Amino acid sequence: MTITYNLHRPLELQLAIPVRTYDIDFAGIVNNIVYIRWLEDLRLKFLNEHLPLDKQIEQGYAPIIASTEIEYKRPVKLIDQVIGRLWLSKLGRLKWTVEAEILANNVIAAVATQKGAFVSLENGRPVAVPEELQHKYLDYQQVAQEL
Repeated sequence: MTITYNLHRPLELQLAIPVRTYDIDFAGIVNNIVYIRWLEDLRLKFLNEHLPLDKQIEQGYAPIIASTEIEYKRPVKLIDQVIGRLWLSKLGRLKWTVEAEILANNVIAAVATQKGAFVSLENGRPVAVPEELQHKYLDYQQVAQEL
């Protein structure tokens, strides 16, 4: 993982995303629902690097998505080279926001925002954002401000 100290993109990561034949719709472009799957792939990579899902489950909580907003800028085709980028843009006591961009051939094809929370696996109620993630987010912001 390459960490880019950009105050506006805390804990940013990047992922090469293959375009599959089954991602293509009747118009010859990537279907809009595929972007949701790509966001999931990016979030799972984020969790693997910063707050592994298996540890969350062991401790009795997991993340949920409350909302997803995607703005499609240009179509993506089967032969395009796709890169996804995701970062933690906002972190509160109970809620978090990630932002992402999908690039096709180094041009932004879509931008997205997802809001979520962590919930108890026992009762489904929100729990505080794990301290480990809070510390990483705050540490990142401190370093970015010093640069």
